[in-house]
Amino acid sequence: MIESADIREWRTHTVIDSEGRKIGSLEAVYVDTRTDEPAMATVLMGMPTRHRLVFVPLAGAVVGPDYVRVAYPKAAVKDAPSMGTDDVLPAEDEKSVFAHYDLPYQPGPSGERQLARR
Repeated sequence: MIESADIREWRTHTVIDSEGRKIGSLEAVYVDTRTDEPAMATVLMGMPTRHRLVFVPLAGAVVGPDYVRVAYPKAAVKDAPSMGTDDVLPAEDEKSVFAHYDLPYQPGPSGERQLARR
């Protein structure tokens, strides 16, 4: 498992896909609010004048000296739900991120968010 104490050091690391293709730069890590374990990352993608943040799960990710290798192909990450670089993921949009990757979405018992940015 990835050590959650190290997640602040991952910021700006290159994110590569399961085949070693560059996806973008790691912008932030989101933890599962029930376990406090890293669950998703946002990756800065796009052209210099059209950056956007896309979500990718961290399950199966491997952290190297200057990269984070995710277990998903670049095409799947590229098509994932995204947001602007100055935006915040609305709580009602969390479910679509999980659905894109065919992952179960489990908000808290009172509807609390499943993801929290670290």
